[in-house]
Formats: sequence, C-alpha cells, structure tokens
Amino acid sequence: MFAVLGFVAALALFTGLVHLYLWKRLVRDTTRPGLPRRIGSVTMLVLAALAPATLVGTRAGMHWLAWPGYLWLAILFYLLVLLVALELPMAVARLVLRRRRAAATPTAPAPEPALVVAGGSAEPPATTPPADGQPDHDPSRRLLLARGAAIFAGLTATGLTGYGVRTALGPPQLDRVQVPLARLPRSMDGLRIATVSDIHIGPLLGRAHTERIVATINRLDADLVAVVGDLVDGSVAELGEAAAPLRDLRSRHGSFFVTGNHEYYSGVEEWVQEVDRLGLRVLQNHRVEIQARGGALDLAGVNDADAAGTGVAGPPDYAAALGDRDPSRPVVLLAHQPVAAFEAAKHGVDLQLSGHTHGGQMAPFNYLVQLEQPVVSGLGKVNGTQVYVTNGAGFWGPPVRVGAEPQVTLVELRSA
Repeated sequence: MFAVLGFVAALALFTGLVHLYLWKRLVRDTTRPGLPRRIGSVTMLVLAALAPATLVGTRAGMHWLAWPGYLWLAILFYLLVLLVALELPMAVARLVLRRRRAAATPTAPAPEPALVVAGGSAEPPATTPPADGQPDHDPSRRLLLARGAAIFAGLTATGLTGYGVRTALGPPQLDRVQVPLARLPRSMDGLRIATVSDIHIGPLLGRAHTERIVATINRLDADLVAVVGDLVDGSVAELGEAAAPLRDLRSRHGSFFVTGNHEYYSGVEEWVQEVDRLGLRVLQNHRVEIQARGGALDLAGVNDADAAGTGVAGPPDYAAALGDRDPSRPVVLLAHQPVAAFEAAKHGVDLQLSGHTHGGQMAPFNYLVQLEQPVVSGLGKVNGTQVYVTNGAGFWGPPVRVGAEPQVTLVELRSA
C-alpha cells in the first residue's frame, strides 16, 4: 500500500514539475496579465491532474480516461522535447534583442545648470525623449518570440502525435531476418520462427487487434511461434475474450509463450493458465527439445526479469532453463527483456528472442532505452550471444508510435 502511494506521489510531483515548465513557456511567456492567462493557467492545472489520473485510473478500471489522458501524455512528451530543444536558440535570440535595445538607447547627456531668473526661481532643463521609442517595443518583440516558439512546438507536437496514432493503430509491418547458428544442423537450415511481443491487449487494444496479429502470423506458415511477453494489460476477467483468438495460431511445431513484466501487473497465475488453455505452451524457466527436419534444437524460456515471488511468479532461473543440456545442440532462448542476454551468454545461448523495448515507441525515447537495454531494436550481439529484439505489435500508454512501427518478425535460422 505504501509503495503504491509512494509511486503515485512521485508521479504527481514529476508531472507537476513538467506542467509548471510548460505553463511558463506556453502561458506566462506568451500572454499578458488578464483573462487569456487565467484561462491558460486553469487549463494547464486540469491537464496536470489528467496525466497521473490516467496512469493510475486506467489500472483501476476507469478506461474512459485512456484516450484523452494518453493522447495528452504523447503531446506532453513532444512539447517537452521541443521546448527544451528550443531553449538555447531562444536564449540567443533574447540576448540579441537585449543588445540591440542597449545599442539603440542614447547615453543621457550631462544636466545643464538651472537658469536663475528674477524672483529666485529655477527653470528645469528640457528632457530628451527616448530614441525611436525602442525600449517600449522591446517587450513586444520578446512576446512575439515566445509566441512563435509556442506555436511551433504546439503544431509540431500535435502533428507528430497524429502521425504516431495512425502508425500505432495500423497493421504491423513484417520484418524478416536471417540468423546464422554455428551448431544448427544443415537439415534444419531455414527453420522459421514467427516472433511477436508486446501485444498489450488492454483498454485501447481489444479482440480485433489480436485477430489481426494472429492472421498476420498464420500467413507466414512458420515452423514455430514465439510470443515473447507483455501480452496483456488487465485481468483475465477483463481481457479473456480479447485474447481468445490466440487459440487459432498455427505452426508446424507449436506456439510458445514467456511472461513479460506486464503479466505480473495483471494476474500472472491466471494468465499462465489462460494462455495454456488457448494452446500456447508457457516456458517458465524451462526448455523443450524441438525435433524438425531430421535435427534438433533446444527452445528455452525464462520468466521476466521483473518477476518476484515464488512458483509461477518466480524470478528467472537460467540454470533451470539452460543447465544440463546437450552442448552439441543449438539453443534459442525466449526472454522478454534484452538485458537477459548477459546471463544467457554465460550459458552459451546461440540466439535470444526478446521484446520489451517497443523499439523506443516514441522517438527520441529510444535513446533513453539504450541506457537500460543492450539492444533496442533489430539484431545485435551481447558477449557472443546473438539477440533479436522485435518492436512489438502493440503499444503501452499513448497510442502513438513514432520511428518504431508495430512489428511481427519472421526469424529464419540458417546453418553456418
């Protein structure tokens, strides 16, 4: 309970500070005191409350918050990125305006002595008016500069969000990648694994989303299907019907599933049972032998790195999944997070299939993901183990993808 309250408090503080910065740049700097500024301030307060309310409320079943709240989070993200990027050029422009103002303001002449006239009174000297009225116009130029930056940031953020919504809600693109494995028997050359991750069935993605992904995978006529975690954002009671089309997945040698971190937020025990009922074999710190085309390979799976507890909710156990196996056979590991490759490499894994990163989902967020994960998207290598990371077929949070299209991947194993 205290952990949840702490998370909510930290979230509210962070979003509050971000909105305070946006208020300064979009409201205070662009308006003069009066009704427009008051309206802008109230609007920013409402949006500041909407952001944490969406993240918390959608978890509590208030799904009506999802569309307005998550769209605002996307616009908020791009407004923040753009306005921060504009800080330096804006500072330079303000400095130029100040120097021009100083250059245009004449130096005050020395005061002339007062003239004494009859009766002892003094006549004050005449004053010189400001040259061209420059000091009076300078605040207007700063206001115009701030409004120009705000309009540019607002239009760009809205445009990027609109493009991202269209991409995120569109069909997943098909990525094909060939991966050579030194220990793969020649008879198994060309074995194909349809790989998908981060389907994220939830408040904004329902049964039609699942049906489209299943249809895409079935068209590939794959030997194996690997669903690499983060299938759902909600309980079986809420989303069981939306996940039901998974029972129609087709492959020659079976469909397999490993848990992602979001399964542990959504009732992992029930979902493991439900996925198994739908015909996908759940690899929980376990491996199976795949015999195909006269050869064999090991297909292993581990629980997500964020798992905690015991049993079904237990953490990843690489020794259980990869220990005591035939070293002459190649092994493919299903692990939701790419960071698992550091442990996988210690156990001689030939190829790891992962998701989790969404390819960054909203560029330039991918640069932050690189700080946590060794591979963000596509094929890479970690300590000798090849790692393929799919962008995922769904999204989390904002229904927006920029620079990372939704994806289903056909991984073709080649005999080296």
